[in-house]
Amino acid sequence: MQICNLRWIVFEMKKKSQLFKYLLADYISANLAWFVFNIVRYYLVAQYEFSSLAGFMGYIHVVKGQIVIPFGWLILHYYSGYYNKMLEKSRLSEFFTTFATVLIGTVVIFFGIVLANLPESIRIYYEQFSCLFLFTFLFTYTFRLFITNHAAKKIKNREWTIKALILGTGNKADQIKELLEKPSISMAYKIQGCVDIHSNLEKIIKTQGTEELIVALDSNDDNELLNLLYSLYQYNLPIKLPLTYSKLLTGGMKIKTITGFPLIDVTGNNFSEGEKNIKQALDKLVSAIVLILLSPVYLYLAIRVKMDSKGPVFIKQERIGFHGKPFMIYKFRTMHEDAEKEGPLLSSENDERITPFGQVMRKYRLDEFPQFWNVLKGDMSLVGPRPERKHYIDQIVKQAPYFYLLHNVRPGITSWGMVKFGYARNIAEMIERMQYDILYYENMSLMLDIKILIYSIKTIWTGKGI
Repeated sequence: MQICNLRWIVFEMKKKSQLFKYLLADYISANLAWFVFNIVRYYLVAQYEFSSLAGFMGYIHVVKGQIVIPFGWLILHYYSGYYNKMLEKSRLSEFFTTFATVLIGTVVIFFGIVLANLPESIRIYYEQFSCLFLFTFLFTYTFRLFITNHAAKKIKNREWTIKALILGTGNKADQIKELLEKPSISMAYKIQGCVDIHSNLEKIIKTQGTEELIVALDSNDDNELLNLLYSLYQYNLPIKLPLTYSKLLTGGMKIKTITGFPLIDVTGNNFSEGEKNIKQALDKLVSAIVLILLSPVYLYLAIRVKMDSKGPVFIKQERIGFHGKPFMIYKFRTMHEDAEKEGPLLSSENDERITPFGQVMRKYRLDEFPQFWNVLKGDMSLVGPRPERKHYIDQIVKQAPYFYLLHNVRPGITSWGMVKFGYARNIAEMIERMQYDILYYENMSLMLDIKILIYSIKTIWTGKGI
């Protein structure tokens, strides 16, 4: 076990080392690009205001730019998603990602900093913009390409591999293992073996330092496969299926081709790496602002809940969240204290368990406001499928087993299902509402999130929450 743990630590160190290399390379590239750009800028424009190049390069605003701008580039590269996956770089996608990010950054720097110090000349504008973009792109991409090629060589020589465990012991598992172990087919995978799905997977994964799971069952029992997939989320590892299972799954699947051998990534979603970073940052920023600015509203609601009926101001329930991980969700209490003394029970129309002020809060969705704290903690997002209790999930998956797909997305305070359907009063309605969340899952984008937020605000404002 100690040897396996050491291997895991070494692999993690390699990933962190690779990240450090890219960060350092991007920082140096940005510094060099800004330095060379300022030399060109001096001879094209600034020489008429400064007596020497040294005087211009020592100008306080130029020096500030030399210090601050490289960090700005690192932030922009982070939100492009470039630093998310260190060992899965494609030279072609790297070219376009770098090109697009540098173009955006150049526009920001040119119009925010450079343009104010230029004479009114269209020719000078084009020259300065082109030089800034060209220098930044060439330095950044050249450094990145060198690092990526070095990593690709190590992967090709099998110095760096992704340790994958195949779940299944039949013919299909043997075929996949044989195919992925061929050097001509896969250069990046090291198959740790084929194991029975009833084995102690937790122990095997920990002792072998498994980094990816590939499911390959001979069984044609769809429920067995779906139940297995659902149980694997707890390991927080990428889960792949052969393409032959695609007919079992509904949309939103990412297909990863390993040199001609396609695998379906059932733990991915349609957000790009950049969108994931932007969404997460906006979630935390908006939640922090709401919690601060609306603190008087929170205090008022807390007092009203306390005055309305006996019991705590807040309630917390265990819900199943991202990748099947349980978490505690917070809400303002809208029901009497003993509302679920006989077990979990969905609310219904004219539910006597709901307090008078609870009816008001549910109508305007005010009871959900404490969940901005869940978003700030990272349990939830502003927009995403509503999280459910395991008690109800176990019933839902019997009729709609593809429900587990929604766990590939962080659950949200609001969702397309809540906007279009509202509260569900029984399992059938939960499944009906789920169809809207599946539709969201298949079409995820930041623009769709904004659309859902606008509709949610309208729902709150008009009091159509119920």
